[in-house]
Amino acid sequence: MNTKLNKSDFIVLGIYFLVNFLMNGKNYYQRGAYLREYLIDFPVELVTTTSIIFIYIFWLTPKFIVSKKYFLFGLYGVFVLVFFAGIEHGVGYWTGDNDWSKFPRGFDYIADMIDRGSTQTSFPFAILLTKKFYEGKTEMLELEKQQKESELKILRSQIDPHFLFNNLNTLDSLIDSDSEKAKEYINRLSLIYRYLIQTKDSEVMELSEEIQLAENYIFLIQTRFGNDYEFNIERETEIVDKFIPTGAIQTLLENVVKHNKPKETPIKTTILIEDDWLRVENSKSNLKVKKESFGTGLANLKTRYKLLSDKEISVINTDTEFKVVIPIIKLSV
Repeated sequence: MNTKLNKSDFIVLGIYFLVNFLMNGKNYYQRGAYLREYLIDFPVELVTTTSIIFIYIFWLTPKFIVSKKYFLFGLYGVFVLVFFAGIEHGVGYWTGDNDWSKFPRGFDYIADMIDRGSTQTSFPFAILLTKKFYEGKTEMLELEKQQKESELKILRSQIDPHFLFNNLNTLDSLIDSDSEKAKEYINRLSLIYRYLIQTKDSEVMELSEEIQLAENYIFLIQTRFGNDYEFNIERETEIVDKFIPTGAIQTLLENVVKHNKPKETPIKTTILIEDDWLRVENSKSNLKVKKESFGTGLANLKTRYKLLSDKEISVINTDTEFKVVIPIIKLSV
């Protein structure tokens, strides 16, 4: 569930408190309440109720439920209820000019405050949680839809006739000029397509496998374009037990070639593997490409990460350099 509150969340809570205060106001009027009860009780109830709800949503649940510390959740949860319900009840007792000798004490006080706090917050809390739950379900369905669309676009790009046509043209020229390199080219191309077929239903793949795919893909690029593109893969950490979205590096390498046409100096690209991040950075050419970029490759990758990780892609675009930083996913056992 997304715990961030949006405008509609505050509207829903506002409507609830407005209706609640109108109903309580009617009860106050019928029993002839003091003016200070109207002016003090309602704001205090608003503050204490929202405080309980927000503490449960933003602190208790993320800190203790997610880590399965249920005893601490219950302990702190009871304290929060008793503390804020005690403030609200105590203020109400004072504004109503009640007899303090009848104010609950000891265990009766704790039990009474737990009952008051839970009763006071249960309905608005349930409304908010239900709303967030269905919003989360809707968002997840939308993300899954985008994921399927992204996978389809990736699959289409992988079997793109234009991509195959270019590789066949390169292969045709190699057969006459360099038969040994033509054999290597066929081998690398077959490894790429075999990998694409084997991983077409996989959301993530081991980083080591993706690096092998990148090396084969780089071989195709350099064979086709010669010295126009230079690539360097740097490893600053072990790449075992690390994962990234399937085909992520290929997407980023495709962007390098698609959006940079070298003029005098080669386009230099570095793939840097760190412990938690993978960086792909390349120099930029001054030549304008004919095909306008709409960032669909990066947009698809960002969508996939929303389903796979709580970390986001970082893109840095300057006049001389383009850098994309993607999170490395470590799957829990």
